[in-house]
Amino acid sequence: MTERDYQRRVKALMPRSRTGLMCLRAFAVGGGICCLGELIAQAGRLYLHLDREQAGTVCSLTLIFLAGLLTALGVFDRIASFAGAGTVVPITGFANSIVSPAMEFRAEGLITGTAAKLFQIAGPVLVYGIGSSVVYGLILYLIGIY
Repeated sequence: MTERDYQRRVKALMPRSRTGLMCLRAFAVGGGICCLGELIAQAGRLYLHLDREQAGTVCSLTLIFLAGLLTALGVFDRIASFAGAGTVVPITGFANSIVSPAMEFRAEGLITGTAAKLFQIAGPVLVYGIGSSVVYGLILYLIGIY
């Protein structure tokens, strides 16, 4: 078999790339999640007379709750398998990363299962995020910017 024949065979047997379709799905679902968040924020401002910051907080909490609920019901995983990164990028991906391990180990009990695994994935992100923000704040304080 020559190099040319080999390359033709590889090209014929290689699965087609679905990158464009996956990008489109991720964009559509991620954009839909962000649109839902904007609708929640605008509803909070319009109907609950919240200011921008309060409406943003209500939006974030609602999206986190919905993602956690959908993860607990097993629906979020189906959406994520369809959309790929479209569900990971918004705040819903964070909620899913917290709830998934807790749901997986719930059979081990409330303390040793659910509570122990709740921050298995998100814990290091929170620890290093909070730690680095404290260090950054101290540096700004010491050089007199803040």
